[in-house]
Amino acid sequence: MKPYPLVLEPIFKEKVWGGRRLERLGKAIPEGQLIGESWELADLDATSADGGGGESAISRIAQGEMRGLTLREAVRAFGPNLMGSLRSTPSGGFPLLVKFLDAKENLSVQVHPSPAYAASHPGAHLKTESWYVLDAEPGSVIYKGIKQGVTREQFASHLREGDACVNDLIAVPVRRGDFHHLPSGTCHALGAGVMVAEVQTPSDTTFRVYDWGRTGRAMHLQQALECIHFGPPPRLAAVRAEDAPRCQLVETDFYTVAELNHQGGSEHAIENLPAFPSGGPMVWMVLKGQGRIEAVDGSFRPVEFGAGTTILFPAAMGRATSVAARDATILEVRFPIR
Repeated sequence: MKPYPLVLEPIFKEKVWGGRRLERLGKAIPEGQLIGESWELADLDATSADGGGGESAISRIAQGEMRGLTLREAVRAFGPNLMGSLRSTPSGGFPLLVKFLDAKENLSVQVHPSPAYAASHPGAHLKTESWYVLDAEPGSVIYKGIKQGVTREQFASHLREGDACVNDLIAVPVRRGDFHHLPSGTCHALGAGVMVAEVQTPSDTTFRVYDWGRTGRAMHLQQALECIHFGPPPRLAAVRAEDAPRCQLVETDFYTVAELNHQGGSEHAIENLPAFPSGGPMVWMVLKGQGRIEAVDGSFRPVEFGAGTTILFPAAMGRATSVAARDATILEVRFPIR
């Protein structure tokens, strides 16, 4: 079987802070549920009980010859034709997790394991993440980092007092199209009224320190204090050029993210990294617009996409072209060549 673009089915996660705005991305949210997260590409053998629900979370393929199979099965079947030089996780999973998040209410203030903590605690997994803001109600903010001058001891004391810790956080106003990078160890929270596309390393390890008065969910103060980087997170150097078709947003040790602007009626050559084994796969998260992907050599049937579609392009896929029916904005995720 020749590699072809794999459209993935979403995995919905109901959350106390969730809403129903993901319907704007074409998501068929079950009646009566408040969905906080739509896991678009996932390959985790297990998740945390109070995060992902405790069970495994592995995406399934929505179309083509591999329809109904899991991403893990596709990795095994295609091998280097899908992965190229990209390494699987130690358990054989795909080394990326991407989501859409809808915060009707504030998310908990939290941190993910730092490299040092993850290295010394086998059950904890490093998590670096990036957010692209899809929608933000007027006055919305995210919380990103601890204010300069706040010490570990002061923050710990304020956490024990409850609301006092909020004044220690850096509140950042957000608007549609903003991009924020949160390296592992950044204390953060997605604010009420904000909807984002999230790209992250494949981890569900979260240490909560404050939950805005909600009760019944575990807090992890001691673990969090061992992981938090005190002080503002590093600033992004990315600068968007007006009307540029492609803008690199961030480059990390784990992934790179670029914004593609694909005008309606235009064609875009889809070029993966160099052919395997030196290259790797590529992921698209379609944020708006509509179009189709066509194989130059006719090796696969045209693949339709619209807002909310997530596509995995195998490393050894043949040359292809994207034809936009409407103006499209796409997050393109690639992997550093090792």
